[in-house]
Amino acid sequence: MMQQQMAATVEEQMMVKAIREELPWESLPKRIQAALVSKDDWHRRIVDYCIRKRLPWTSCFARKVCKEGEYYEDLMRYLRRNLALYPYHLSDYICRVMRISPFRYYCDVLFEAMKNEQPYDSIPNFSAADALRITGVGRNEFIDIMNKCRSKIMWKLSKSIAKELLPALPTDLAIEPWWGVRFVNFTLEEFKKLSEAETSAIDKISKEEVNSYVLFDPKVINGLYKRGMVYFDVPVYPEDRFRVSRLEGFVSNKDQSYEDPIEELLYAVFVVSSENATVAELAKTLQADLYQLQAAASFACRLGWAVKLMDTDSILRDSNASALPSNILTDDDEGSRTSINSEKSGHELLSNDSDGPRRISGASYVGFIVDANVTSYLMMGSLSPGLKSHAVTLYEAGKLGDSCIADLCKDLATLEGKKFEGVLQEFANHAFSLRCFLECLLSGGTSPDETIGANSQECCLQENFSKTLSKESIDEGIGNVAESNGGSLETVDTADTDHSDELSQADHPMVDSDAADGNTSSPSSIVSESKESTDKNDSGTSKSAQLDGSTDNSPLSKTKRSYRINILRCESLASLSPSTLERLLLRDYDIMVSMIPLPYSSVLLPSNTGLVHFGPPSYSSMTPWMKLALYTSGSCGPVSAVFMKGQRLRMLPEPLASCEKALIWSWDQSVVGGLGGKFEGNLVKGCLLLHYLNSMTKHSAVIVQPLSRNDLDETGNLVTVDVPLPLKNADGSIASTVASIDLPEEKMLNLSSLLYNLSSKVELGTVGYLSLVRLHRISKSSEILSKNQNYEWIPLSLEFGIPLFNPKLCERICERVVESRMLQKDDLTEHYEAMQNVRKRLRELCAEYQATGPTARLFNQRGSSKNSPRQLINIVSGRWSPFHDSLTPTHGGSPHEHDRLKVARRQKCFTEVLSFDGSILRSYALAPVYEAATRSVSEDQPTTPVAKPEPDDADTKDVVLPGVNLIFDGAELHPFDIGACLQARQPLSLIAEASTASLAMK
Repeated sequence: MMQQQMAATVEEQMMVKAIREELPWESLPKRIQAALVSKDDWHRRIVDYCIRKRLPWTSCFARKVCKEGEYYEDLMRYLRRNLALYPYHLSDYICRVMRISPFRYYCDVLFEAMKNEQPYDSIPNFSAADALRITGVGRNEFIDIMNKCRSKIMWKLSKSIAKELLPALPTDLAIEPWWGVRFVNFTLEEFKKLSEAETSAIDKISKEEVNSYVLFDPKVINGLYKRGMVYFDVPVYPEDRFRVSRLEGFVSNKDQSYEDPIEELLYAVFVVSSENATVAELAKTLQADLYQLQAAASFACRLGWAVKLMDTDSILRDSNASALPSNILTDDDEGSRTSINSEKSGHELLSNDSDGPRRISGASYVGFIVDANVTSYLMMGSLSPGLKSHAVTLYEAGKLGDSCIADLCKDLATLEGKKFEGVLQEFANHAFSLRCFLECLLSGGTSPDETIGANSQECCLQENFSKTLSKESIDEGIGNVAESNGGSLETVDTADTDHSDELSQADHPMVDSDAADGNTSSPSSIVSESKESTDKNDSGTSKSAQLDGSTDNSPLSKTKRSYRINILRCESLASLSPSTLERLLLRDYDIMVSMIPLPYSSVLLPSNTGLVHFGPPSYSSMTPWMKLALYTSGSCGPVSAVFMKGQRLRMLPEPLASCEKALIWSWDQSVVGGLGGKFEGNLVKGCLLLHYLNSMTKHSAVIVQPLSRNDLDETGNLVTVDVPLPLKNADGSIASTVASIDLPEEKMLNLSSLLYNLSSKVELGTVGYLSLVRLHRISKSSEILSKNQNYEWIPLSLEFGIPLFNPKLCERICERVVESRMLQKDDLTEHYEAMQNVRKRLRELCAEYQATGPTARLFNQRGSSKNSPRQLINIVSGRWSPFHDSLTPTHGGSPHEHDRLKVARRQKCFTEVLSFDGSILRSYALAPVYEAATRSVSEDQPTTPVAKPEPDDADTKDVVLPGVNLIFDGAELHPFDIGACLQARQPLSLIAEASTASLAMK
């Protein structure tokens, strides 16, 4: 059966190739002729193919096998049957010769659906939207007509009742001045009925070379249109440019179930469109047929979803001239290209190779990646009715252009002061955070009240942004914006500021309210008031120097850089091919920013684009691999155990066996029994941990962090705090970051020293946040600690991106962006190289411990105990748990304090394995020959700065699972031998020895 399907597929591909090459029946390969019944069958295949592709009869293979009239009649029958979109690009014959106007066609489509009693949702979304524009019949009108039809007795016998209830005339259209006016083939009777003004207009259309709508009397043309005597042409040329606006009037019905290349292109056009790219460049980006792309762009203009950018002279363009391409622009055609910035030449836009980050000059283009959940939150009418059109545009088009961002911020501002309850609070949190970050970007990462050097005036971010979007900047190009407006590129004071908006504190799982704020602020206190500027005095500078002596030498821009933002839906980006996505990013954007958490199915930036990305550097960073990389790089973190997929435990190893509670994450975000899918992890009871582990390891690898009773607060939850990133200010200090955490002095503990140490070991110069957890501190027996000194802060996780779920944290991240001045630097090479180092660290960690890695292969190899390279070292006896204090022994016996110190003071080698046999925790070191086998090649080579990204497995979506059980002991990561805890995993050699011993005893 499978072979038959493969054979049929190959034959179909050969037929398509033959049709494209216009091979006659006699020239077909024997294999194709054998699959066809006759020559007539071959001709039917040709016509069906051309109809599905909506090809004009004059330029397709169908012209050689059928007549023009027959072809278009078959085409219209096919379209009506599928309730498809009107073929505007074929209007020259269908509307002019056949006299099937869009109004008449959509009335037939609506009647077809009503006659078959199909629901309104069965009409594809683009067809429904166009039918609403032409006929005025939407969802409510359709349902009303169907109710009237069903109320009549004759409905079952005569379906023509529905046609009588449909409108008799088309609605008034919004017609652009540059649209062309064409007339149909009149009959003699129709021509005699024309008025003098109408006859003059028809005569002018037929004689004049220019027939733009602006040249005629609108009343005369509209009268002729409603009688079906003229139709409108929306010409699109290869050098035209468009800006996608909001999808007003979009109907969210089902997608088409038939083949229509123009409709399929529309979604891609919405995502990749840019006012800086011509139609020919869009076709090159999508690798699409230019003729079909022009038809798709023309349809978007008809519905008002795209705005054609032009000068006034182009309105008088000869619309009779052919809009079809004579040739596609080559890579060197720069005459019709408006450069996005001074360094985006045509060669660079199409280049797949990058030697590093691109320098940013002039206006910078930012793509903010969100997921579909954000659109659903904005769709809630109870939040703000004005947000619905933005949400529909973002969901359906996959992109919200920079021309809509100012309006979006205004609509989001209407939520200020409102109170929400229940699930609406989560929706509101995302809306609050979105507004806060968008305003931060629009201001260029500077305080809204900074003085502008040239005019010494204060200007808010909305005024800056509206100037960027002015018509002069569009017509004259980005390079003239500063000259014409004086607002986009202006000198600013480089002093640090601390102005930001107030956001409400979102309820965060497992976060102790006392540690975070002392009390929870109301969500209504959102982005409305500016905080007072922090006094940058001498004492503050000295404190900064004490916390961090390093300085940031990255030069700041002498002029205030403006930013233009597009919001992109990650699911729409994922629908593009990898090559198309890469061309789009190289062509349109300088910086990409991602929200967190992103779904694992989303696309991340290819490593060779050279784009700066404030978000997850690789797919591995979205998994627990990132936690292990953080812990091993900083040599600190909570005790963590990693369990491979497919295992089943009969008992818990230490340190899990005696834990009070535990944090648990699945490796691939899979959800099993309500566990594993939460971004912040699941906090489970220790008595249920074995059951949860066995349930989750069936589907994914798992990381577990055991917790003692002393690690929890009075309510049984963890105490965590989120540190906003970037960590350092523009001068390299971290004092203001520590101050912004807003913890009581007695709860600061080791926080300042921890951040200082981490800043020298871990890349914390990006946008995101670092989660810290307060755990009980185990001290030496000679130390006497106060109550507060019994605890310490240690890193829990590191996240890259913007957390829209937490408005307070998002506001603090925006404050850090302002104080670090990172968006006003001449280049972001430091950040780019830092993210490449993170990618490299993750790649090395995955390569070492994945199933095919050297450690996993060596650890899991089968061999007899005599030949085993294991040299066991008894660390401690009894059930040892690294987080239990010696004064509170466990049931299995807790080691004395001098025994506990043996774990930290033991002599360590390159590869050390911790082993638990049910009662004794031991370690053994691999022999030198085996140790050498696991040593990474990079260990023997000096490390050098990352200059060029390397192609690696991080660009793939495949989840890399650990191939060996692991344990992080608080300082280092080791393989974890838990063979004694597994079901049905006793070594055969041990079973054989036990059998021999039992026989000897008899």
